[in-house]
Amino acid sequence: MMEDKNRHVMEETEVDIQIRPSRPQPQANNNRPNWSNGQCVLSVPSCSALNPSFDLSLCRAKLEDDGFQIPFRDMEAPLKTALDVPSVRRYMVFNSALFNFILAPVLYVVVWCAVFSTLHLYITVTDYWVLCLTVSLVSIFLTTAVIFILHHSNKELNMNLDVRLIQVNERMVKHKLLVAVADWVQNCNGNMQLYFVHWDMSRCLRALTETLEERSFVANDIQKKLKKKMSHLVLVTEVKADDPEVVGTDVEQGPDEQRPLLSNEETSSGTSTSRREDARVTTNYSLIPDASLPAQAKAHQLLMTYSAAYVKLLVSEQLSGPSHHRLRPQRNHCTTAPLCLCQYIKRKILR
Repeated sequence: MMEDKNRHVMEETEVDIQIRPSRPQPQANNNRPNWSNGQCVLSVPSCSALNPSFDLSLCRAKLEDDGFQIPFRDMEAPLKTALDVPSVRRYMVFNSALFNFILAPVLYVVVWCAVFSTLHLYITVTDYWVLCLTVSLVSIFLTTAVIFILHHSNKELNMNLDVRLIQVNERMVKHKLLVAVADWVQNCNGNMQLYFVHWDMSRCLRALTETLEERSFVANDIQKKLKKKMSHLVLVTEVKADDPEVVGTDVEQGPDEQRPLLSNEETSSGTSTSRREDARVTTNYSLIPDASLPAQAKAHQLLMTYSAAYVKLLVSEQLSGPSHHRLRPQRNHCTTAPLCLCQYIKRKILR
């Protein structure tokens, strides 16, 4: 009897040992549902201030730790295409907050010297302190105006950076993430970072679609507002001249007199083919949603167009709106900002 009891106790302890490790496993995969809209999941600083670049492999590893399994074609490939370009890197440097921070005193000195040398030639002043004071006030005013214009332009949709991230966000939104690049000056140092913000687009898409459907009886009015607010959003790209998507749209075929007469000859077939491959034409693509699209397609295009600009303002706390929770507009789908993405579009475009 004692042996049977001991054997029974040993079997129970073995079963408990096998069961106990499996109990906490469901809690380990519950990290992702806890994210809320507008919450920053990951921020990766730039490797260099003079040559902005981001460690995308580090981004992938950290996102995997947070429960986001994103394939290479949805994150690293489009991000490299959008940001890993020499011209884009140069633009990020000269448009950064650190560059504007350094530009302010340099611009002030240049303006002061220019104004002083000009006024000194045409105005005779016995008291130089009056002239210096006047020049200083004028220089401060002009420098402040230029810095204000640059700061205001950074709050708008950036064609050279935010628009390049549209294709990235179109893929990342499937994983409930939005990407943006934001920077500011902290302790006299540049703070450029690549941000990954959790965002469930379904509620914003539904709300913006309902808004467009409610105003469908004034469709012409909505299209006029879109053209007025988004007329400057035009992409200028170069494509091959023999691209079937270009033929018949922006590129007109030339008359027969302008076509090469010996295009079918064997002697010139190689050169004509190489010329056609090298020939490129400039085409313009407007970001204004087409009037014939349904309301949901228009809403999706607007949300994707302004996604990177919204996230940039969100993480830098530059979204204007009521700060108190009770004063927030209704149907706010973001818990960390006074405005969600669809409300930002309504205020900026549809108002």
